[in-house]
Amino acid sequence: MKKINAVITGVGGYIPPDILDNFELSRMVDTSDEWIMQRIGIKERRILKEKGKATAHMGTKAVKELLKKTNTNPEDVDFLICGTITPDMPFPAVAQIVCDKAGLHNAFGYDLNAACSGFLFALETGRRFIESGAYKKVVVLGADMMSSVTNYEDRTTCPLFGDAAAAVLLEPSSGECGVLDSIMGVDGSGAKHLHMVAGGSLHPASHETIDKKQHFVFQEGQAVFKFAVSKMADVSVEIMKRNNLTHDDIAFLVPHQANLRIIEATARRMGINREQVMINIDRFGNTTAATIPLCLWDFEHHLKKGDNLILTSFGAGFTWGSVYIKWAYDGKKVSGKK
Repeated sequence: MKKINAVITGVGGYIPPDILDNFELSRMVDTSDEWIMQRIGIKERRILKEKGKATAHMGTKAVKELLKKTNTNPEDVDFLICGTITPDMPFPAVAQIVCDKAGLHNAFGYDLNAACSGFLFALETGRRFIESGAYKKVVVLGADMMSSVTNYEDRTTCPLFGDAAAAVLLEPSSGECGVLDSIMGVDGSGAKHLHMVAGGSLHPASHETIDKKQHFVFQEGQAVFKFAVSKMADVSVEIMKRNNLTHDDIAFLVPHQANLRIIEATARRMGINREQVMINIDRFGNTTAATIPLCLWDFEHHLKKGDNLILTSFGAGFTWGSVYIKWAYDGKKVSGKK
């Protein structure tokens, strides 16, 4: 019996219409376009400003586009898993709301919290459901409204984040394409370097936590940068070696979009050039769990059947991972982009 692979058969995405560029940001906090571009590489980011709309709204938009592009009946979807750290509310899960709003009435779903590695962890989970034979259509969604947990008085973190959602459809195949290998890791001792203090069971919301601005992202930039460069590069090189891949075999590195210098350092370790790296951090910033699927959505028209992709991430906790994918279709035919 041939092994069943989980293949990505489509990508959908959503970015809010409102743009927060570096010029506008410099009027809100002590920063500048030059400072941000030199240290991070972000020119602008999208912000969801619609009243009454949050992460599930963006996720629903992305999933609906995905279903339309793949000509998938919503009621045929078996399972939706959403990577997010900014759910609309502590419960119910974003996945449950999206299933309802997108018409996935026969699917079950839940959220997965692994910060910036959320999509990769969710992809690995969805892959296993497909490979087991239990399900035929699995939607993996990455969605975050980071503007809701960003302190726009903190010049060290507010330039980093944006809002977006993107999703992929996984289906079974007996061919050579699909999600072929993965390496995942966590190190909880890194929590002190990147976290949000309040809002959980340890420090529930109170006047004190609000007054102290503890419901926003806290990051020790230098420590996170050092760990991110090491882990993203190490895990990407390891998965290449494990699958006998050289830099010439790689069509694209699809890295988490946290910092342009981290992305460039990872590419150098892998021995690949910039043309082999998906980069859109300059236009969208760090959308956390959405960055990797957003790259696939943004660059879909460049992808061809049989392309080797290395997806890699690093996130709070710490979390990290790398996934090796052999792409399953010609993106030009479905993306609508030239």
